[in-house]
Amino acid sequence: MFVHGYPQYWWSWRDQLPAVAAAGYRAVAVDLRGFGASDKPPSGYDAPTACDDLAAIIRSLGAERVALVGLGLGATFVWSMPTHHPEVTAAIAPIGMPHPAVFHHAMWRHPVQWRANRYLRAMQTPFASERQSVSVARRLRQWSGPDHSWITDEVAERYTEAMALPFAGVAAAEYHRWFYRCRFNPTGLRYLQRVKSRIDVPVLHLHGAEDPTSLTTMAAECERHVSGPLSVRSLPGVGAFVPEEAPEETNRALIEWLAAVQPSA
Repeated sequence: MFVHGYPQYWWSWRDQLPAVAAAGYRAVAVDLRGFGASDKPPSGYDAPTACDDLAAIIRSLGAERVALVGLGLGATFVWSMPTHHPEVTAAIAPIGMPHPAVFHHAMWRHPVQWRANRYLRAMQTPFASERQSVSVARRLRQWSGPDHSWITDEVAERYTEAMALPFAGVAAAEYHRWFYRCRFNPTGLRYLQRVKSRIDVPVLHLHGAEDPTSLTTMAAECERHVSGPLSVRSLPGVGAFVPEEAPEETNRALIEWLAAVQPSA
């Protein structure tokens, strides 16, 4: 199951879905609550609810346990699934986002990561959600690696249109507001404590070496939260949008990893 990041929706996995399916796996991609074609209720834009949503989708598909792949915001929830819904989580592949506990610590303590999180602080301001649709193309360029050729007119238009849907910008801002502020509320504190439990399922962690949104050194720090098999790979010249910037490398890494941890039927 593929879980997109911000400012995207399920279409961001267009290169991975056919490749993984051709390798013999059942491949599905979801729209997170508030994004794309999903429902946009007035609440529920937090990590524990997102994990509940993913577990419910897995059960609705008739699956027992799945390998989850997530990018950015989606990777935060994928990292959280082994501790929140271990009964449906067979393996995880978070991309472009370190473990939530590692990221949250660096977000407040590391000066370089503090500067990198200007976008998170900007989303705390009034009317931030209303500005999402007009900043999508700029965000894609800012967070990409040096090669912007993957940002075609179609890519920019699709993501801009998706973020312009009624309440989609609100949802995006609320997710980021919750994560930034979660250490200041009981639900968030319980989440941060729970997510620190050791992860015993196989983990593949991919990250772009040129990702300006998170320190690449944080990838190594994730090891202390993982007791199961862990593979960490850095992709040179790639930014935050790993699956779209480097689709062939991403597909190869995912299929090799899946063959080792969850052989196809």
